Amino acid sequence: MVKRFDTPYMADWFAISLRWIMLVGLIVSLSLGQNLELSSTWPLGLMILWNLSMTALAGLNIRIPFHRRLNMAVDMLLTGAFFWVQGGIRGPAFWAGLLPILTGSIYFEIVGAVITSLLFSAFVIYLSVQAEGNTTLGILIAGILSALGIIFGILGRRLMDHMRKNRTLWVDEEDKKRAIQNERMRAIYELTSTLSTTLSYKRVLDSALDMSAAALNPNVEPEQTTSDPLVGAVMLFNAGKLRIGSARRFTNADMRITFEGSEGILKKALDEGEPIKFKDIGYDHELGRVVALRTCTSGYVFPLRSGFNVYGVMMFAHPEPDYFTTERTNLLDIIGRQAVIAIQNARLYQDLVEEKERLADVYEEARKKLARDLHDGPTQSVAAMAMRLNISRRMLAKDPKLANEELVKLEELAHRTTKEIRHMLFTLRPLILESQGLAAAIQSMSDKMMETFSQRVVVEIDERAAQQLEMGKQGVIFYIIEEAINNARKHAAAEAITVRLRQVETGVVLLEISDNGVGFDVKAVTQNYDKRTSSSLGMVNLRERAELVNGLFNIESQVGKGTSVQVYIPLTEEAADRLHHARRN
Repeated sequence: MVKRFDTPYMADWFAISLRWIMLVGLIVSLSLGQNLELSSTWPLGLMILWNLSMTALAGLNIRIPFHRRLNMAVDMLLTGAFFWVQGGIRGPAFWAGLLPILTGSIYFEIVGAVITSLLFSAFVIYLSVQAEGNTTLGILIAGILSALGIIFGILGRRLMDHMRKNRTLWVDEEDKKRAIQNERMRAIYELTSTLSTTLSYKRVLDSALDMSAAALNPNVEPEQTTSDPLVGAVMLFNAGKLRIGSARRFTNADMRITFEGSEGILKKALDEGEPIKFKDIGYDHELGRVVALRTCTSGYVFPLRSGFNVYGVMMFAHPEPDYFTTERTNLLDIIGRQAVIAIQNARLYQDLVEEKERLADVYEEARKKLARDLHDGPTQSVAAMAMRLNISRRMLAKDPKLANEELVKLEELAHRTTKEIRHMLFTLRPLILESQGLAAAIQSMSDKMMETFSQRVVVEIDERAAQQLEMGKQGVIFYIIEEAINNARKHAAAEAITVRLRQVETGVVLLEISDNGVGFDVKAVTQNYDKRTSSSLGMVNLRERAELVNGLFNIESQVGKGTSVQVYIPLTEEAADRLHHARRN
């Protein structure tokens, strides 16, 4: 049964090579003696075929059963047959006996060389006795072959010892390389597993740096990592500036540094969107401020970006000038790409958390608004009706005519309160929006504003634009309009409020609510946005509802010149990318 091996056996190649040299020598000897005849060279042909087959097996790293013994036996038989048909010790190739001796010295060293030399010597003596009856020449040649067997056996042993030593070193080096590669693959696997199972920004960044150090220096023991001079940092954009999210070997002062990313190495990496190697860190205007980098002579920066989204950079530096080899930078590229995916997941999760909190705030604000409206409207009216009923009851006994007039006023108040409650119920759940669509719901709101508050609202809706909006977006847009109209009614003292909805470009719809009221200072109100003061609360609600439909919110106003609220609403993901990319630029 043949066996296949991963690595070639050098002994086989040595035996094959020496066999070819011997065969060429035998052919030359026969040619010089003019004895190249088929009747006397057929063993030589068999030897050539045998060596060709051994060459093919060695090329395929295949060995047959009893490979070494069979090689020595075949060489002995074919060489003996060749020696015999060529005339023995008086033939032109009397030295052919060296071939099995060489094979034996390679495969079995001294033992193999001595055994083959003794066997062939006995064969030579036998032929000399049979052919001439004189053993002197045969014994002489047999003695030479025996001596050569010992010499070649010693040389074969030294040769094989040297080959074993080199093979051991080669195997050890290969094992070391394989161990390093396995350690790096393990580090990358652990990084991927860690990053795919966490949604924490801090853990993502720390894992990226730790696993990068482990992959770059797999032969460093865990207790030696504190002395590793590799410097690493992940910088993320926050409020338009690069800030240190996580770092290795940075000082406390380094951790507080912010970077503009507007010049030098950072700008080049961010602009090109490709990782870069760099030297002379101390001369860089921005990175030169980092104390931990002043001992480093080489560095590598990987931009953390995906499409139009740029999250920051991952940077490494080292005191050795040629530390960042192609193998190491390829590993950092793999880790960097995994980090980008993990950061995206963490960002999406964070966005979901913030969205959940924002929705909770929106619902809470809606409840507070309902409470305020109930308190300022129907509750006050009901309290007024109760007071008027008390007055009317007393007046019935004293002055029925005046009591009748009071009851008429009470009836009007009840009707007005009913309208206010119905309007509030309409804005809380506009059933007409579900049954007839956005345009009908806005027109119904306009009618109720006139009926309830005598507020004129002009509606200009492009039906085709409204029909392209999803039902979920229509509900949010309705509440944006309702909020903007109420703000204008309460604070702007406007004669007319206009609501427009139209398509301004492919995939983008513009909602605009404008009035001719008193207006206000947008800058002053915007400054109170984060504090959420009462003056900025309406703008907060409008902005947050615009974000729910992935819209772009804008407000324009001047004191005495009215107000215009604009919301650009994307209809597709492509339009949303285009809209927000244009805003960033």
